[in-house]
Amino acid sequence: MTDPQSVRVDSWLWAVRATKTRSLATSACRAGHVRVADTRVKAAQTVKVGDTVRLRVSGFDRILVVKRLITKRVSAAVAAECFEDLTPPPPKPEDAPAVPIRDRGAGRPTKRERRDLEKLRGRVPGGESLERVESQGTKDLF
Repeated sequence: MTDPQSVRVDSWLWAVRATKTRSLATSACRAGHVRVADTRVKAAQTVKVGDTVRLRVSGFDRILVVKRLITKRVSAAVAAECFEDLTPPPPKPEDAPAVPIRDRGAGRPTKRERRDLEKLRGRVPGGESLERVESQGTKDLF
């Protein structure tokens, strides 16, 4: 049996087990979560060997390079041979910025606490960035 020259992107994503169902792959294409060569594609767009497919899953991009075209869903072992996964590893929880947590029942922050939080986040009253205000001086701030 010979491999086809091109395959629909939604069918290929389903066949290599990137999505659970073909209708989920089609919905992802409609929503703009699928890109081939950095261009949003419709479900009927064809992919060829060597194309780079980006699929947005759970807020992260999965980057797959097409190595072999298939139209039928196959086992996970065979499906893994049909693409090369270039997805970077997810960020570690330690690298994520810490979110300030207020004690439950502590109420609304006071004006001083709110200003301290805005400084911590790099914002100042008036919607300007802290760097821009510091370069102008603090005499016009208050």
